[in-house]
Amino acid sequence: MRVPSVAGRRPARLRLALVYSGLFLLAGAILLALTYGLVADSLPASATGSQVSKATGPAPNLELCHEKAATIQQAESCKQEAVQFAQGVADTTVLSDRAQTLRHLLFYSLGGLALMALVSTLLGWIVAGRVLRPVHAITAAARRASEENLGERIALAGPDDELKELADTFDAMLGRLESAFASQRRFVANASHELRTPLTVMRTAIDVTLAKPRRTPDQLEAMAAEVRQAADRAEALIEALLTLARSDRGQGPRSAFDLAVFAEDALDAAGPAIRAASLTVAPTLEPTIAVGDPVLVERLVTNLIHNAVRHNVPDGWIQVTTGTSDGTAVICVANGGPVIPDAEVASLFEPFRRRCPHEEPAGAGLGLSIVQSVIAAHGGHVVARPVPLGGLEVTATLPPG
Repeated sequence: MRVPSVAGRRPARLRLALVYSGLFLLAGAILLALTYGLVADSLPASATGSQVSKATGPAPNLELCHEKAATIQQAESCKQEAVQFAQGVADTTVLSDRAQTLRHLLFYSLGGLALMALVSTLLGWIVAGRVLRPVHAITAAARRASEENLGERIALAGPDDELKELADTFDAMLGRLESAFASQRRFVANASHELRTPLTVMRTAIDVTLAKPRRTPDQLEAMAAEVRQAADRAEALIEALLTLARSDRGQGPRSAFDLAVFAEDALDAAGPAIRAASLTVAPTLEPTIAVGDPVLVERLVTNLIHNAVRHNVPDGWIQVTTGTSDGTAVICVANGGPVIPDAEVASLFEPFRRRCPHEEPAGAGLGLSIVQSVIAAHGGHVVARPVPLGGLEVTATLPPG
């Protein structure tokens, strides 16, 4: 059962061994043809004088021809016939020896070539196995890898060649997959917790109110208000999760839009919260045309401004700037607030990350995660840096219109 499988599958080791053997056979055949031609060219095709003497003995006696011949012409003719006969005998002998030599050369060369072809096939099989050993290690690691087992690495040792580069690349891919799965598990756990919280609040408010023997209209009204607030929080969280999932899939329909218009609308929507916190807003909104998914980008701008309002301090400040830089559309939102250490800035883009999770009102912790996901879907770039006296500055770039 194994032989047909190997024959039908034609493994790389067998192909490499056959290639090695075929190349050796081709080189040997070329070398044999050159050797045969050189030897055939070096062997004489006719006998020399010494070879004639060795083949027939001394040359014919001219005096004997004179004694037997009546005339000088007959003597000369007799001598020429004797020399021609001796030359023919010698040529026949030389040609026979030449053919036999070439035949022996061809026979032994072909035999040696066939033997070396078999040896080269065996050596090619062994060498191919050693060369493909790292590939087998990579294949085995890939088979063992799963969502629950991504911590194993190949860690191939040896020279820095293409196979080691492949193994290192595979190890790096496993590391990225392990990080992605871990992040996904954290995201699912956090999302479940966040969605469970408003449901728990609603259930508790309803159970507490219904447990009272005599419920007054004020108590029912308070319970309804608490349930409504929890429902709004759950709705906002679900909307944020849907936006995040949409941006992770990539941008939708593309069209041109003005970042300044989106920023102005977001500032108007955040007006009550800005006035309640006595924040000073300094907008510098230059017309900035960009191209992308307007729904996602509008949510991006809204999140930046809402974060700047939510994480500010009383009597704080907000700066919103739109414009172009190096051929890209730019929006920059800076705000006052508590001092943020440099080491914590990168973690602000993680889902459900809050600097002050116990403060109210608290968001879902998805604002900057959505910003980063939308920017990645548009092929842009987002950078956050802490303000020295407290606060945060976030700069996002998008493809220009």
